[in-house]
Amino acid sequence: MARSLPPLAALRAFEAAARHLSFTRAADELGMTQAAVSYQIKVLEERVGAPLFRRDRRQVALTDAGRRLGGDATGAFDLISASFEAVRGGAAGVLTISVIPTFATLWLARHLYAFQLAHPDIAVRLQSNREIVDFDKEPVDIAIRGGLPPSPSLVTHKLLRADFTPMLHPGLEARLGLPLREPADLLRYPLIDPTDPWWNEWFAFAGVARPGFEVDNGHKLGGQDLEAIAATAGHGVAILTPFFYRDDVAAGRLRQPFALLCPSDRGYWLCYPPGRRNAPKIRLFRDWLLSHFPEPSPSAG
Repeated sequence: MARSLPPLAALRAFEAAARHLSFTRAADELGMTQAAVSYQIKVLEERVGAPLFRRDRRQVALTDAGRRLGGDATGAFDLISASFEAVRGGAAGVLTISVIPTFATLWLARHLYAFQLAHPDIAVRLQSNREIVDFDKEPVDIAIRGGLPPSPSLVTHKLLRADFTPMLHPGLEARLGLPLREPADLLRYPLIDPTDPWWNEWFAFAGVARPGFEVDNGHKLGGQDLEAIAATAGHGVAILTPFFYRDDVAAGRLRQPFALLCPSDRGYWLCYPPGRRNAPKIRLFRDWLLSHFPEPSPSAG
């Protein structure tokens, strides 16, 4: 029996518009004019026999029929894309990973050689940045992000919790002549990036009032990877996730003066679109990475 399928050009235009909730953004993605996208959607609405969007001057919204068809269409296109990639390239090819600098510098770059040795037919390209990836527009296969859970529209795997605590060069305490016996003693120390929001959270968790810093203004150095460099140089105390600095502690470049770890809802996440879950190169990298982070917990972070 022949399948009852709509015009694929119309379905493609509708799927992009439904995903973005914007005819303009759909047109940009598809390399079409907005008028062409609108025409294709009208063609599809005529075939369906019902409106797929509610239109007003400022925005569009999906009707019930549009929401149902949009979700199914996105899933179908993702499945076709993943199947095509698998057939075309198998497990070989280039795997482009967008990764937050802290994770890239302090873990992935130090371990990636093992993945490349095991899979020499996959060329790995790293993009180290802090920006959120738009998988629809950017040539990125998979991302590793830090912070709160990524968009629920993505497949996500939590690698570790970003619990945090103060860390400093062992020589700083002796140089300043200020013994660190309890958390409140840190108030007399130079704090690297004192407006990092983690400081207020850690001091509150330790039961220490921090006058003058009721409101944080955000990072000044840009991330804990840079704060750690300043701390190992002896410039002050940084607020860090100890998981990444075990080698520095073992080598005597950093020490953790207090066992107190502030628990966090933030973490480090592996994420990618649902339609790519079965792409061979993504599956191989995902399984390899998760084997190093099997059970995220406070002790892991």
